[in-house]
Amino acid sequence: MINPKGMNVSELTAFKATRKSIGEFPGGTAMPLQELVGVDCDIWIPAARPDVLDAGNAGQIKAKLILQGANIPATAEAEEILHARGVLSVPDFIANAGGVICAAVEYHGGTQSQTFTVIKEMIRENTREVLERARAEKLLPRVAAVDLARGRVREAQLYRRA
Repeated sequence: MINPKGMNVSELTAFKATRKSIGEFPGGTAMPLQELVGVDCDIWIPAARPDVLDAGNAGQIKAKLILQGANIPATAEAEEILHARGVLSVPDFIANAGGVICAAVEYHGGTQSQTFTVIKEMIRENTREVLERARAEKLLPRVAAVDLARGRVREAQLYRRA
């Protein structure tokens, strides 16, 4: 679904509540999935399925920022191509960690408002840390994110041994 002038989120949300296909939304035009990759936009959010971005289509991306909302929406080759082109791609386990964070907060008895606050803070801080590390060490954002995650796991393991 595309609309160069943008879509009214409230109208789109209300339409989706009718349980109709998003392809029928009157505020946009449906287009073939393979053409969505090359849509001229500022931010592109692949959030439906894995491997949407690959070496064959990464060169078509016009966005300068990709927020990976699906699990593994980009292949390693696609991320390398995007990085070489100056396209910032925030890895999936950083950008879409809200569900895991939510489960942890709920497990500890947090309220809904506490959950959303923690999700916002953690995703913001993790993204900041990953992007700073990637920039400072000239790494792909995914490499910086994996390094951060491994460091945190090692630190957590120290608490288990103590």
